[in-house]
Amino acid sequence: MPLNIPILLTWLRIVLIPLLIAVYYVPDSWLCGIGRNPAATAIFVVAAVTDWLDGYLARRLNQTSAFGAFLDPVADKLMIAAALIMLVQLGRLDAIVSSIIIGREITISALREWMAQIGAQKSVAVSMIGKIKTTAQMVAIPLLLYHDPIGGFGVKATGIWLIYIAAVLTLWSMAYYMRKAWPQIVEQERKRDS
Repeated sequence: MPLNIPILLTWLRIVLIPLLIAVYYVPDSWLCGIGRNPAATAIFVVAAVTDWLDGYLARRLNQTSAFGAFLDPVADKLMIAAALIMLVQLGRLDAIVSSIIIGREITISALREWMAQIGAQKSVAVSMIGKIKTTAQMVAIPLLLYHDPIGGFGVKATGIWLIYIAAVLTLWSMAYYMRKAWPQIVEQERKRDS
């Protein structure tokens, strides 16, 4: 397993997952007056920044690797899933929305894995819809974790709108990827049956 700065940042993102969850279960005195919501938001934002930074550094330092390409999306999906489940637990997000987003992530990850095995991974490369969906999620989740209004800005309401937009884009992008992969699926089935 290669060990470089981008991979260490990816591992940091994975390590932050239990910390994000623990914030809501540790005694208040452990948070030094910061508060659970700001602490969880800060942890998620740090994780989101490492997501961007590890990819940037891997390209910039020419430290891309097959292991890093595997680990990075796993870390992303684990962080998103943990945050969404925590938001459901806190009563800030509907379980249906969370299930749609997590279900799509698992489905598309499995599809990409299968397409890579048959040598057709470029058919399901990240699309612009997927990038917009990810952006909406990465803005919505910290807003929902923070939850409290800031001045006259409705943090919670904005987060809810964005997460619903992300859920719609999630379904749209899943349909897009499935449509792109469908010819390969049909071709593989035809080969298997002949």
